[in-house]
Amino acid sequence: MKNSIRRTIKTTSAAVMAAGLLAFGVSAASAHVKVDPDDPAAGGYTHLTFNVPNESAKAKTSKIQVSLPTDTPFNSVSVKPIDGWKASLVTTTLPKPVTVSGTTLTKAVTSVVWTADKAHEIGVNEYQSFSLSVGVLPAEGTTITLPATQTYTDGTVVKWDQKAVDGQPEPQHPAPSFVTTAKDGATSASTTAASASTSENGGRTAGWVGFGAGLLGLIAGVIALIRTRPASKRSRNNAGTDAETVDAGNQTVSSENPEHAAK
Repeated sequence: MKNSIRRTIKTTSAAVMAAGLLAFGVSAASAHVKVDPDDPAAGGYTHLTFNVPNESAKAKTSKIQVSLPTDTPFNSVSVKPIDGWKASLVTTTLPKPVTVSGTTLTKAVTSVVWTADKAHEIGVNEYQSFSLSVGVLPAEGTTITLPATQTYTDGTVVKWDQKAVDGQPEPQHPAPSFVTTAKDGATSASTTAASASTSENGGRTAGWVGFGAGLLGLIAGVIALIRTRPASKRSRNNAGTDAETVDAGNQTVSSENPEHAAK
C-alpha cells in the first residue's frame, strides 16, 4: 500500500515538473525584444519603449544596441537615463540626404547603445525597459523597423533583425517595428466633420418631427371643433322644447282650475 502511494506521489510530481518546464519553455520562446510607441502619428514625436527580456539560462545581458532608420531618419533623438546603464548616441553620415520637416539632413543618429555596469546587468528571468524620444515621424502607413542587438556576459550575441512577413510564421528573432498612423490634426478634423454632419442631420430630423407633430395637433383641433358644434345645436333645441312644454303645462293648469287662477 505504501509503495503504491509513493509511486503515485512520484508520478504526480514528475507530471507537475514536466508541465512547469513546458510552460517555461513556451514562455521563453515567446519572449522577444519589442518596441511600444506611445503616439505613432505621422509628423509628430513619440516615446519608444523597448522591452528586453533575458533569455539565457546562465548568462546576463550586458549591452543593448538599437539601430535607427536611415531612409526616414529622425531629426531629434534623446534617451531616458537608467540607473547603472550608460547610453551612447551614435551619429553617422546618411547614405543620401533626406529632407525632414523642411530641413535637409546629411547626418543623423543611426543607433543607440546601452551598456550596463556589473551590478545592473539583466539577470536570468529578468527584463529591462529602455526608452527613447524620437521625431519627426514619417508619413502615415510607414513601417519603421528598429533592429536590436543583445549581448550576453558569456559572449553570446543575439540579433533581433528578422522581418516578419504577413501569412508566414513569426521568425525566431523578429526585429522590433511599428507602423505610423494618420496625423493627429487630420484625425481631429475628420472627427469634427463627422460630428458636424451628424448634428446637422439630427437637427433636420428634429425639425421634420416637430412639423409633423404640429400638423397632427392642428388636425385633432379641427376634428374636435366639428364634433362640438352639432352637440351645441342639440343642446339649444332641447332647451327650447322644454320651455314650450312648461308653458303648455301652465296653460293647461289654468284652464282646468279657473278658480285657482282667479284667486
